[in-house]
Amino acid sequence: MSTYVSKEITAELDAARIAGLKKISRLRVEIGDNTYKILRLWKGGFTVEAETTPQLRGLVDIYDGVSHLYQCLIIADEDEAGEMRYEFKRSTAAADKAPLDFYRAPDAPIALLGHKD
Repeated sequence: MSTYVSKEITAELDAARIAGLKKISRLRVEIGDNTYKILRLWKGGFTVEAETTPQLRGLVDIYDGVSHLYQCLIIADEDEAGEMRYEFKRSTAAADKAPLDFYRAPDAPIALLGHKD
């Protein structure tokens, strides 16, 4: 018994798998004004659809819906089964406020109110 699968059927199976991943994913990568759907995300990188996404490189932002998750420096790794794989050279978690350059005690007051003489 042979396990050979024709190229046409393999392409159709890959297209169906990618369509399923695109449907369930809320993640997206943004570079400049362009946005592309992320199919899979892991600690060291992510994949996008190879057919509809141009070659990405450099500094990108990753979002989950409207939440900014990471700012990343990426490099292209490989194209496999219709997915283009990118690896992180640097990945920095996005914050909604600037980092402090001093230690703030957890029980410190938010503000000090003076009294009027």
